[in-house]
Amino acid sequence: MVDIAKQVVYWRDGAQEDWAVARELLDLGRSRHGLFFAHLALEKILKAHVCAKTRELAPRIHNLLILAEMTGLRLSQGHRKTLSALNAFCLAGRYPETLPPAPSAAQARAILKRSGEAFTWLADKL
Repeated sequence: MVDIAKQVVYWRDGAQEDWAVARELLDLGRSRHGLFFAHLALEKILKAHVCAKTRELAPRIHNLLILAEMTGLRLSQGHRKTLSALNAFCLAGRYPETLPPAPSAAQARAILKRSGEAFTWLADKL
């Protein structure tokens, strides 16, 4: 039997670590990589919520909107837009045909700011 409490802690702690890496990468001017880690952090915090709600292992998917739906949480339209925008950066690091144009430093900071608001809201709900 799977220990769901350990799964929640695993995903939550990984999310916190990846969020710190996202911020560090953005500070170094590595916008695309920083946003990839921002996506990863949000994916993990959402998976923590999915485990907590369903009492099952998190699915092996990466779409933030689908994961958000599985949490049962009522996300604002703004948070949903942020999750949708970040989905592009999940694929950007993996498949060259899906590579979006690199955001400017200002655009990346704005995306990270909105992502941080969603991340904090999700972390506070856990």
